[in-house]
This record gives sequence, structure tokens and C-alpha cells, in this order.
Amino acid sequence: MSLLKPFSRRPALNTATILLVEREEEFQQRLAEVLVEETAVTLNVRLAKSLPLPFENQHSRPRIDLVVFIVNLTSELSLQSARASLKYLDPGYFLGKVCFMATNARNAAVPQERLDTLRGLAASLRCTLLFAEDQTADGATNASERLLTILKVAAGLVPMTTALYLSNLTMCTVPSNTNEVDFD
Repeated sequence: MSLLKPFSRRPALNTATILLVEREEEFQQRLAEVLVEETAVTLNVRLAKSLPLPFENQHSRPRIDLVVFIVNLTSELSLQSARASLKYLDPGYFLGKVCFMATNARNAAVPQERLDTLRGLAASLRCTLLFAEDQTADGATNASERLLTILKVAAGLVPMTTALYLSNLTMCTVPSNTNEVDFD
């Protein structure tokens, strides 16, 4: 299996491509529909259940500027799928081109350990961790606004700002009293 590489293609003018990775695909489709409505830039939205992406489409695949792992905290399989998919990303993506989005964080049935594991994973990879409300009508709209801000920077569409600089400002941190978790 080949790694997904961030700089394997040249960027297109005023174009950004986002890859949404979610196992259950519930929130993913609604989020993609809202993202496509963006008109300031040409936005390509790609959807995947997990990585690696199919090899046969590799020659026609655009450069992917931001990879978003959507993790439904009520599902252990969603977290495991995101964790397993990480090994198919080139290390260059972890320089501001990967973020995690957690859904159902307010659900009382979500074990605290699952949220702590996701926070620890995002912190260990120095990635942004966003929370989205997928039960309300405005949840996808609010999540898309936050993702568009990060995507524009990751695609190089914001002058004088780089994805690495933005990731240093928005990366997830875990309090020092939390035990270190092994992700391998």
C-alpha cells in the first residue's frame, strides 16, 4: 500500500482539496454538502471510509491539502478506524495538514477514556482537535466554517500564514496529569 503524500502534486490556483475520513459516514455527507457551498475558492471534497485510498485512481487524484478524521465518540470502531488509517499518511501531512473532528462528545454514554484517547492521539501527533455537534441543524455549518479556515491556510490560500504556524496555534494539548498512551 502506498502512502498518501501531501506534496506529490502541484497546487492549483485558488483551489483547495479536503479529504473527510469517517467510518460511519453519517456526519461526513452532511458536512461535505455544506463545504461544497463555499464560493470564495474552488473546493474539492473527497470522502473515504478509511485509508489507504484505492491505488487505481491515484493518477487522477488531486493534491489533498487537508485530511480530516471524523471520529464518532459513541463508536469504538470509529476511533480504531481513524487510528489504523494514520499509518497510510506520509509524515509530511502531520505538519499542519491533518486534524481530528470529534462528534457526540456531549453524549452521556461516551466513555471518558475514549475522549481521553482521542485527545492523547491528537496531542501526540500535534494535530488540531475540533468538536462538532452532529445532532443539530447548525452543527455541520459551524463545523464547516472552522474547517474552511484551517483548509485555506493548509492549501496556501492565506498570505503570510503557513499550515505549520497554524497547527502550532491550534494543536491539541493534554494536561500533564494524563498518563501517556501507546498508539502503536
